[in-house]
Amino acid sequence: MHASIFEKRNISMMMDLYEMTMANGYFINERKNGGMEKRVAFDVFYRRNPDGGGFAIFAGLEQIVEYVENIHFDEEDILYLRSLEMFDEDFIEFLRSFRFRGDIYAFPEGTIMYPEEPVITVVAPLIDAQIIETELLALINHESLIATKAQRIVRAAAGRPVSDFGARRAHNNDAAIYGARACYIGGVNGTATVLAGKMFEIPVSGTMAHSWIMFYRDELEAFRRFAEIYPDNCILLADTYDVLRSGVPNAITVFSEMREKGISSKSYGIRLDSGDLAYLSREARKMLDAAGFGDAKIIVSNSLDEFTIMSLLRQGAEIDGFGVGERMITAKSDPVFGAVYKISAVEEESGSMSPRIKISENVEKITNPGLKDVYRVFDSDGYAIADLIAMAGEVIDTSKSFRYVDTQKPWKRRRFENFSLRKLQEKVVEGGRRVKELPGTMEIRDYVKRQLKKEIWEEEQRFENPHRHYIDMTPAYYEMKMDMLHEKEKAEE
Repeated sequence: MHASIFEKRNISMMMDLYEMTMANGYFINERKNGGMEKRVAFDVFYRRNPDGGGFAIFAGLEQIVEYVENIHFDEEDILYLRSLEMFDEDFIEFLRSFRFRGDIYAFPEGTIMYPEEPVITVVAPLIDAQIIETELLALINHESLIATKAQRIVRAAAGRPVSDFGARRAHNNDAAIYGARACYIGGVNGTATVLAGKMFEIPVSGTMAHSWIMFYRDELEAFRRFAEIYPDNCILLADTYDVLRSGVPNAITVFSEMREKGISSKSYGIRLDSGDLAYLSREARKMLDAAGFGDAKIIVSNSLDEFTIMSLLRQGAEIDGFGVGERMITAKSDPVFGAVYKISAVEEESGSMSPRIKISENVEKITNPGLKDVYRVFDSDGYAIADLIAMAGEVIDTSKSFRYVDTQKPWKRRRFENFSLRKLQEKVVEGGRRVKELPGTMEIRDYVKRQLKKEIWEEEQRFENPHRHYIDMTPAYYEMKMDMLHEKEKAEE
């Protein structure tokens, strides 16, 4: 019998099987056989920005922290894992009392981020670090993707409000709820998804469906009934039958009746959900203005994204707000974010962390080894000019010129002058428990807006051929990485 969607589910079991097979192997090789239970470091990073953009938005940290604080295995999970007949019995018993014991360092949620830099670093016992991989990546890949897409759509709207209408086209319940959260972080004004509004204190909004209008004898009666119940949110869906011959004239009739009765609506207007939105909105605006309803809003929906919105505005569409659904909640134009989870260091018997590096024939898949610090570098006007990867604990003197390595042109002697730094990673989990109060959804949203307005160059925010944000390295870190590559090369000779 299939479980009901309302039955309890343990998200701790949301993992690839190989997380368990590797954890079982590590348990046998390291822990059961008397070896030291080594700590390791894993970095989370991604390799390219969605839609060819200049940046992405880091989202999902709150859910990651909740996950690692609550990871555990119920008796039902233990019985299921035992039934697979793949795991050492002592390992299964170890899982019975398992709790995450590691530390997590992360960018603040909402940080503008770039490819190849570690936005999260997990430092934990080997088994702990391995078991959390799948869920951690699922969370950051989904919410960061949707937040980034939403921000593109908000920018395209050029100051006009955008609402998330995507729940019914999301890939499932969780995608709708957490996608709405990500959309809000990305800058939308609200959501139509009620549960997301409740969980994350996101403003909720909604108008009416075509079914409301089709239920009544005629469109005018449907509009009147709606206006009686919702005079302060009287957005009438004007495209059920004929926008210009029926929908807009009937809306004007209802607005006139409200005015005659002395009803002053806080928000009123029409919504268009089909047809030539540029043409229809212009014509509807003329009709509303001529009738004395110049402050009536025109809201549009129907398979919108940043490209269709920009096209509509270029055509002179008279639009006051957008309801965006499927193409935002699924990031339709580029639906895979691609963050990865790679080991970067392993604890030695001395307690020091020894760097590890992955080498590939594809240069972009060579990893950045070891424990490291990541800084955002600002010029004297407060704009971000680069991100800088340094050795963990490396001291950088901002009071004088600093030489750095441009990894794409390492032979050039480049320097930062009159600059300041902000360390991006901060410890959010220690020993499996959060050590930092995380911001609310609105605070994260405001943080995104503040960065894009005051710190990130407009050239990086272009949709076409954005300026590349530089990921540089300190000479010490670059030399360490090159030494490791040369050692690997020698070992293969």
